[in-house]
Amino acid sequence: MTDSDKLSCAIEAIDQANLQDPNQEQVGHQTLPKEYAYSQHMTRWLFELEPEPSERMQIACRAQHIERWTLPRSDYGEGKKNYYQWRQACGRMHGRRAAEIMADCGYPVEECERVETILTKRKLREDEDTQLLEDVACMVFLERYFSQFFDDNPDYDREKWVHIVRRTWGKMTPRGHKAALALAGELPEHLQQVMQEALAE
Repeated sequence: MTDSDKLSCAIEAIDQANLQDPNQEQVGHQTLPKEYAYSQHMTRWLFELEPEPSERMQIACRAQHIERWTLPRSDYGEGKKNYYQWRQACGRMHGRRAAEIMADCGYPVEECERVETILTKRKLREDEDTQLLEDVACMVFLERYFSQFFDDNPDYDREKWVHIVRRTWGKMTPRGHKAALALAGELPEHLQQVMQEALAE
C-alpha cells in the first residue's frame, strides 16, 4: 500500500467511525453527525495554519474527537478535577483508536505511537506537532463553538469568560494568535468585547 493509500485508508476509517455519532450539528444547510462535523472543521483549520501538513498531523486532527460520544462527560461527575480526568481519558481513547486504525492501514508502529502521543497531548509546548494540534483545536473552538458555549452558560460572569479566553490564548503559539486575531472580527460583538478585555493586559 502506498503512502497515499495508507492516508486515504486512515482518513476514511476515522470518518466512518465519526459518522456513527448520534448527536448532530448544523453546518450551513447540512445536518451532520457532530464529531464528523468537528473532524471536518479540524482538517480545514489544519490546512489554514499549515498548508502542507504531514500525514500524521492530518490523521491526528481528523481523529481529535474520534468516537467521543462513547465516553460521556456525565460519567465523570461534576467539578474541575473530574472534568480534567474526563479530558485525559478522552485523549487516551482518541490516541488509542487512531493508532489502531493506522496499524490496520499499514503504518509502522513508530508512526502509530507518534500520533497516539500527539492526541494525548502529553508533550504540549515541547512538541511542535502536539502544539499545532492545540492551535487547530483552539481555532475550531473560537470559530464554531465559543458562541454556543457562551449561550449555554448564562451563569458564568464576565471574569469567568475573560479567564476562559486567556486560558485558550495561553495554549496557542504566535501562529495561532495571528489566526485568532484575524477571526475575532467575525465573532458576535459581545464575544469581541470579551476577547478585547481578555487580551488587553
